[in-house]
Amino acid sequence: MKRGAVGVVGVVFMVVAFSAPISAMTANLPVAVGFGNGAGAPAGFIIATVVLTIFSIGFVALARHITAAGAFYTFVSRGWSRIPGLAAGVMSMFVYMIMEAGVIGVFSAFAHQAASGFLAVDIPWWWFGFFAVAAIGLLSHKDVSLAAKVLGVALVAEIAILTLTAVCGLARGGGPEWGSLMPTAALHANGVTGGSVGLGLLMAFWSWVGFEASAIYGEESTDPKRVVPRATLIAVIGIGVFYTFIAWAVISANGRARSIALASGDSPFELLYAPAREYVGSWAVTVFELLVLGGTFACALAIHNAASRYLFAFGRDRLLWRRLGAAHPRHGSPWIASLVQSGFTVLLLAITIATRSDPYLILFTLVAILATLCLLVVQVMCSIAVITYFHVKRQHPETATWWRTLACPVVGGLGMMFVIYLMATNMAAAAGVAAESPLFRAIPWIVATLLLGSMALAWYLRAVKPTMYERIGRTVFDERGGDGTDELITEARHQPTAFATESDGRL
Repeated sequence: MKRGAVGVVGVVFMVVAFSAPISAMTANLPVAVGFGNGAGAPAGFIIATVVLTIFSIGFVALARHITAAGAFYTFVSRGWSRIPGLAAGVMSMFVYMIMEAGVIGVFSAFAHQAASGFLAVDIPWWWFGFFAVAAIGLLSHKDVSLAAKVLGVALVAEIAILTLTAVCGLARGGGPEWGSLMPTAALHANGVTGGSVGLGLLMAFWSWVGFEASAIYGEESTDPKRVVPRATLIAVIGIGVFYTFIAWAVISANGRARSIALASGDSPFELLYAPAREYVGSWAVTVFELLVLGGTFACALAIHNAASRYLFAFGRDRLLWRRLGAAHPRHGSPWIASLVQSGFTVLLLAITIATRSDPYLILFTLVAILATLCLLVVQVMCSIAVITYFHVKRQHPETATWWRTLACPVVGGLGMMFVIYLMATNMAAAAGVAAESPLFRAIPWIVATLLLGSMALAWYLRAVKPTMYERIGRTVFDERGGDGTDELITEARHQPTAFATESDGRL
């Protein structure tokens, strides 16, 4: 793919857009405040920031030495073993492939609502969905720098309106609620009748989905050994500080009791819309509604890019159709993988239409729960890979330290396991009306099948098709010193050799 297409800022934009700040605040925060830990929701974001930062320290240590579009797939394959590595790759690829359709479902629902409200026209939601798929496909056809610019514009606008609402609310509202920032506040219901602390914490962690996508763009970055680690930590810490500030400011502006009442009422978006209307102006609510559209589109675009690069990595290793691993001769983009991903998204949208499922309440909700569970499992596997790579295989002793590559992965992995527990015990509450769907009841079985089935397949390949087994996670990007040239290298029997993709017919 195209070398040097994106720098630290571009990768940060991709990662933060993936998290969709305006959607996280308008959709996740009301659930935490109205049904979770109430006024303690900002403290929940503090806890999530600390846990994810600790996890990221080990993650970026591995990213300094392994650069590949496959990210988790390659990290676990090379850091730990090909057997769990295939499972990590399949689960990650599956997550991103289905998430695009889920987020486009949200975009379509909001677009349908906006068209009805602003233009007084009633257009079926799926037209907006298919339009989004086409637009995302066009933007992803060229190199990643174009997508980064689009995401950057959307992200700056999101941050601007959220910050304006927060600052005006603090200056003119009910005064700062300092108690909401105490970490212990996240562990209590804080006035929410029947509130679930686990649900509140789950919403905080849920708001970070996609931060690990920084590693996917390593091959296309200007300096992957520096860009990926820096972008990851900037994104994780920056998102955490921003989420905490916005949540605290909104609760301070509304007051504790009113915040809970608004978040648990018939219009939970009013938790943010009310202070925007009262302290900024009615125009701010209109801007919010339009930027939610822009934010969800940007999120879907970032997810599409991530899914395309996982497909590209599997195609390049010839574990799937080899043409998936072909880069565009001019743009250096994974264009065939991108087209396949667009087709898959259209298929999921068509199934949603055929089953008359709600694109927001059913499609997005179920996809989000399934995807988050899979990613959490993969993050635990990545923590194990960090420890194995540096302390069992004893690779790169100059990087290995007891706290960076041992303590942080242990604490981060345990933190991810705790979030999995939160997901398992609060899944029905998070799903809402979607909990009645047969697909909801199948979610644990789907996760188990992806994990265990992929590992069983890897065992089979090792015994029956060793050549294919050796190709699992084999391709990484390597910066050669001396002459400054860059190569893709592969590991066969632990001996590195020069490797070129076969899109041009040569090896």
